[in-house]
Amino acid sequence: MRRNDTAKCVPRWSLARNMSAAPGVGGRGTVLKSRHNKQPDCAPSSGNPVAQTFQTSLIGIQVAEQAGPEQGIGRVATAVTAFVGRTLRGPVGQPVAISSFNEYQAVFGGLWQPSTLSYAVEQYFDNGGRAALIVRVVNGGRPPTLALPAGTQQLVLQALQPGTREYLRASVDYDSVGADELDRFNLVIQRVRAPRSEHVEDQEIFRRLSVRPESSRYVVDALAESQLARVLGDAPARRPERTLGPEAGSNVGYVHSSSDGNDGAPLTDYDLIGSAATAAGLFALQAADHFNFLCVPPLTRETDIGPGMLLVAARFCRERHSMLVVDPPLAWQDAAQAVQGLRDWNLHSENALMYFPRILGYDRLRGRFEQFSSCGAVAGMLARNDEHTPVWSALQCEDLTLRANCRPACSVSEDERVRLAQFGVNTLPAARAVGPPRHQLGACTLAAGNSGAADWKHLASRRLALLIISSIERATRWVVFATNDAALRRRVVEQIETFLLALDDEGAFVGHDSDESWFVVCDQRHNGLEQVRTGTVNILFGFAAQRPGEYHAYMLTHSPAGSRVRPVSVNRLETGGRRLDEEMTGTFQALGGMDGLSRH
Repeated sequence: MRRNDTAKCVPRWSLARNMSAAPGVGGRGTVLKSRHNKQPDCAPSSGNPVAQTFQTSLIGIQVAEQAGPEQGIGRVATAVTAFVGRTLRGPVGQPVAISSFNEYQAVFGGLWQPSTLSYAVEQYFDNGGRAALIVRVVNGGRPPTLALPAGTQQLVLQALQPGTREYLRASVDYDSVGADELDRFNLVIQRVRAPRSEHVEDQEIFRRLSVRPESSRYVVDALAESQLARVLGDAPARRPERTLGPEAGSNVGYVHSSSDGNDGAPLTDYDLIGSAATAAGLFALQAADHFNFLCVPPLTRETDIGPGMLLVAARFCRERHSMLVVDPPLAWQDAAQAVQGLRDWNLHSENALMYFPRILGYDRLRGRFEQFSSCGAVAGMLARNDEHTPVWSALQCEDLTLRANCRPACSVSEDERVRLAQFGVNTLPAARAVGPPRHQLGACTLAAGNSGAADWKHLASRRLALLIISSIERATRWVVFATNDAALRRRVVEQIETFLLALDDEGAFVGHDSDESWFVVCDQRHNGLEQVRTGTVNILFGFAAQRPGEYHAYMLTHSPAGSRVRPVSVNRLETGGRRLDEEMTGTFQALGGMDGLSRH
């Protein structure tokens, strides 16, 4: 996994602080957010006019702090859920952090019947979800345009966000512009909630722009930093005319965007997959610092996502140490059909999970119960469970219950539950059982339906592993800024040892003997002269997930180019601490690769 040293999620637009428009520019309406770009022609550019509000909230800028050598390893969040799909509006190809469905409505427009994602997000928060990342994907959507008169020409602006629900307006004035500065003007661009609405959701102010290409305030260049619009084509020879209000003597008026925006066609698997090179589709989540679950709702209410998309998403989750929440196909209308379909099911991954059946949820737009995919509700229930139960606790299928307005689309008998579990599929209970079921079925991953690491067939074990890997990887990034010497290696071992010991004290690991629970190694055997020269630090750690002494081991490599975690084999079949040093020596020789060793 590559390291993201800076969080790259776009701002929570709807949480921006209320600000009044500057006098004389955009002084009408309720402004939810304002950005000012005030550089004079002789002043050096400060870059993006909104760079300082990259992550904003009601109290201003949010600063992410990385752990250092003197800090303990904090546990990463365990229930951040990423959603990828179609929305009514909003930024495209950027992970936007939200913490409620009200925030989703403000940014992405709320429920929309062609958007299965909108319903999944609503059900996620209804069932206990607290934090989500939304990536909007479009298929051929077109942004609206806005034309400002400039003599016989026009200054044409095009919105950044495509769709029929993107409403912009712009205002031009010449305040503080000299009488001889005929190329200069001030520009205000606003996003409003609805056509002709005075409810302003976002605003940018650009002062002393110029239509001269040689100017440092050339309008085309200045708006290249806007998060609302761009100049379409070249600037006109003359500056745009002042926009006057409809009332006599009014100095404030607006030109509104036209209705030429388009929502695009329904998504395809290719749109959802996108491109790693351009960070499009699913790969827009490369900019997200961390998430635990990934939900990719169906393309439409009648069309499942294809096996190719599922395979790509599962591999992406494996790289990002997260879990893919897979929806049961629409054709599985009862348990018998599900069992039959699972005989030909090809996705077997320890980084994927499925709950059957789909759900019946109340559709507020249609005013009746409809069948929906279950991924959002399942992720919400898991997030709710994490609030009072550690991720390594053996989660029983009966521990998750749907909240109001949601229920399983069909009933599943006890024998059918057992059969589905053999394929790695969990079951949504219709209601919390009065007494214990005949079979205690722990939650499983989709690896349970295939051969592989037996420990990762258990959802609790897999989530514990992902928690450990992500927490250690993030908290030890400081090593690339220090010299790889014996003191650094000892400090790394102490840091990770303290973290694992705390987990051990809380019962995260199996066994009673301390030398069969976990280990940490960082010394010269895999940190040689080449690693020191290139600024690379290798750290080996492992832990027993299900059976004492049977370690799952990982090699964590930090370098100036990024970070990577890969599983390695130490003594998968040998138990007991007596053979650990011997097994490790063989591992280091195989890796081509230690003054400190810690074994517990």
